[in-house]
Order: sequence, then C-alpha cells, then structure tokens
Amino acid sequence: MNEVSILGLIQKAYDKLKASDAQSALMALEEAQKIDPEDAEVVFALKCLNWWLDKIGQLERFPEAYEKGGFILSQWKSFYSFLDRLGTIYDTCLYALRCFIFSRALVSFEDLLGDGVNEHDPELLLQVGRCFKGVGDYESAIRYLEQAGRFKREDGEVLSELADVNALLEETRIAKALFREAFFLDPQSIDLRDMESELIVRLRDRVKEMGYSGAELSEWIPIYGTLFGVFTVKRVLKQVEVGRLKQSIFSMENELRSQSRNEKLLKPRLLNRYFWLIDHYEHVHEDTSLIRETLMKIKQLDTAVYSRYCN
Repeated sequence: MNEVSILGLIQKAYDKLKASDAQSALMALEEAQKIDPEDAEVVFALKCLNWWLDKIGQLERFPEAYEKGGFILSQWKSFYSFLDRLGTIYDTCLYALRCFIFSRALVSFEDLLGDGVNEHDPELLLQVGRCFKGVGDYESAIRYLEQAGRFKREDGEVLSELADVNALLEETRIAKALFREAFFLDPQSIDLRDMESELIVRLRDRVKEMGYSGAELSEWIPIYGTLFGVFTVKRVLKQVEVGRLKQSIFSMENELRSQSRNEKLLKPRLLNRYFWLIDHYEHVHEDTSLIRETLMKIKQLDTAVYSRYCN
C-alpha cells in the first residue's frame, strides 16, 4: 500500500513540476519521503528539485528579464555536474524538471518578444527556441530556431539545436543534413548533453564507448557519423566554400606538422575536412587522382579510419 502511495505522490510531484508548480511538487515529494525516507527516486527528486529551487531563489539578483532567463539556462551545465555526483539517474524526474526550468526561462524571454522590438535578435530567438524544445513544443521551437538561423547562418550551436528538433519531429533527412553541417562548422559550440534526439544521442554514446570524452568527443562525432552511416545527407558546396575548405585543410596540415598541442582536436577536424573534400570531388566528377591523393592523406593520418572509410 505504501509503495502505491509513494508512486502516486511521485507522479503528482512530476505533474506539478510540468505545470510550473514547484512548491506543490516539493510538498508531494516530502510527503513521499515520510512514508519511506530511503526511497531512491524520492531522494533523487528531492535533491534535484532543491538544487533548482536554490538557483531560482537567486533570480532576484537580476533586474532584467533577459538576465533572469539567461541565468536559468546557464545553470544547466552546473546541473549536469551535480547529476554526475548522484549516480543513478531517473529520466522521468529529469523530464519533469526540464519542463519546469525551461518554462521559467521562457516566461522571461517571451516578455522581451511581446512587443516585437526584439524579434530580430538572434541570441534571443535561439534562447526562446531552446526553451520551447525543453518544454516539448517542437513546432514553436522550429519556428524560433529557423528565425535565429536566418541571422546566424553559419552557427554550429543554432544548427545543432535546429537539427535536434527536426530529429525529434522525425524529419530525419533534414536533421542529418543539419547535424553534419553543425559539426563541420564548430563542434565545440555544440552542447552534447543538451541534445535529446535518439539520432544524435545514440551516435554520441557509441563514440563515448570508444574512449573519447570532453572536447575530443565533439570532434570525433562527425568522423564516426560518416563511418557509421549517420551523416549521409550532403549538399553541394559553392565555389567560394570549396576555396575556404582547401585553405582550412592547408592551414591544419601545417599546424599538425608543427606538432601543435591541439593535435588531438586537429586530427579529427582535418579528417572531417578530407571527407567533405572527397564528397565535393565525387559530386563534380573531379579527376580520380585527386580523390586518391586525399584518401592517401586520410591513410597517413589514421589507418583505422581509412580502412573503415574505404570499406
């Protein structure tokens, strides 16, 4: 009977969080803890909710609406570190908390959009889009992220968020193209822990299992995205883009030869550019000798990647 009561109180708490009623959620969890002080999910949920209530209590320090919303979203990275110390994660709890937190941030940002004055602010549009994704309103998220993308066409963060939402809406082809673009432009701008779609989460986890982490993980994702057949939707490069691609390859090759301290990041970054160059050569039916030359560069850089790429 107690177990049923605890489960009911936990569900009540999560429902209240989704409705932005944190105090009622807290009361339900405290009531559940009185029934069983050692229930693992209740303990986890209370720790997480109290952590966030402490952060929400600090909002009075920020006079401006944008600062309040920005502060809330900025705490997600700290929250991830907090979660790492807790051990077992309860996804249902995290989803309810996510709805609560992003709803709070959304209120601040939407106030700024109300009169239309800031509708051309790409950073604000990005934050609003992220918030709508966080509360599960993917159609609204797409709308704001696409608006942000019109102002920031070559921004890895915007494109990755747009890709993630498209994947959540099962627009897989668009998502694959956008993820490929985002990880080419700036892998380090993409917060992998904020990605929710199975498409990218599964790829991230597979690459993590290979021993990569931190900044390296972000750089190797596009490599294995290609090798595992995930980043398969490609676009035709403009002539000016081909020139920039070749110039970046030349610069990275020189930096690697100089035994740069960034070698661990440069290697996968350069491999990805070789992939893009080969795709271009194949599309324009370039002389096959140029393709073979680029393949040999891949082989010299990483024989395992070369073998997998060629097979």
